[in-house]
Amino acid sequence: MAFKTLMNKIMMLFALFLPVMFLPPAIAVEVDASDPQAIVKDASDRMLQALKDNETALEEDPTEIYALVQEILMPNFDFEKMSMLALGKNWRRANTEQKAQFVEEFRLLLVRTYSTAMLEYTDEEIRFLPSDNDLSTRRAKVAMEVLQAAGPSIPMALSMYQNKGGEWKVYDVKIDGISLVTNYRSSFATEIRNDGMDKLIENLASRNEKVKA
Repeated sequence: MAFKTLMNKIMMLFALFLPVMFLPPAIAVEVDASDPQAIVKDASDRMLQALKDNETALEEDPTEIYALVQEILMPNFDFEKMSMLALGKNWRRANTEQKAQFVEEFRLLLVRTYSTAMLEYTDEEIRFLPSDNDLSTRRAKVAMEVLQAAGPSIPMALSMYQNKGGEWKVYDVKIDGISLVTNYRSSFATEIRNDGMDKLIENLASRNEKVKA
């Protein structure tokens, strides 16, 4: 399977888990907030229910998915950390304004990615794998595999860390051993090398216009 096709497929599956990983306490089922894997497991069932509950509204107006993702998903990522990793050495070269603009546009890029993926979900099964995380390091990987109807299973892992407030934040996902953030880094580095940081930000902003509307 070509990498782009694989990435699109797995991002669709990955989005199943993320939007309700950290729902507000008033509506969330009680889970062990200190256990990243328990949080993700609980989220899978609730995400399926959320897709069912909003099925009619999303069929009538698919753009409503953006607001859903922004409200539920976005507060639970560390976008500055993801942006630093995605830009690599180019992050250090950017000025304060460029950094702020990039973080916002990268956030909206992921809103678009996950929103599209949620709309295309088609009942693939996810199996969680045993965890050997040492949570005292404040780092965790939630390992799983995607079971395909035809073809081999595909390994995935969520990279998470615990911030100073004790919250677990997602900062990367690996798909069949390939880091999503690293993949973006390669693409962004090429754009910056060819046209500069400002042009990259401009291009992202143009592609994100639908999300902002």
